[in-house]
Amino acid sequence: MRAEKQFLVKEISDYLSGTDYIYLADFTGITVGGISSLRKDLRGGGAECHIVKNRILKVALRESGYADLDGKCFVGHTAMITGGRDPSGVAKVLFKFAKDNNAKLPIKGGALAKNPLSADEIKTLSELPSLEILRAQLLALFEAPAQRCLTVFNAVPQGVVNVLQAKARG
Repeated sequence: MRAEKQFLVKEISDYLSGTDYIYLADFTGITVGGISSLRKDLRGGGAECHIVKNRILKVALRESGYADLDGKCFVGHTAMITGGRDPSGVAKVLFKFAKDNNAKLPIKGGALAKNPLSADEIKTLSELPSLEILRAQLLALFEAPAQRCLTVFNAVPQGVVNVLQAKARG
């Protein structure tokens, strides 16, 4: 492999080592302004979008230990989306961009924790609540038994107080 290609493979491998997920999309028909807008939206979530050659991407994925992705992921022009802490939030940005631009950004597939994802699975991921909401729901789930236990413990003294108040009135 030529030195230029080795450099590109290493650069893509560096992007892959710094993320837990990768999404691949077809950017055919999107203007330069559209790609710039998408990159700006992704930057808000800490993610990046890079245009890559399919052959170079395949080699980098293999060297980074990713499972084999569907061959359809490497057909046509490919945009690689990586980075950010919230894979669900980044998927939301991608599908919102596709909706706003009349589906000009079809998702080909990707990987989460080095396991392959289909476009449908990424769509499902985009429909999940944000990471902050999931954390709040989990915290509420952990907190609920303690609140119920406290209510039970307070019921006996509260009952005594109610009886004493009723006796004092009557």
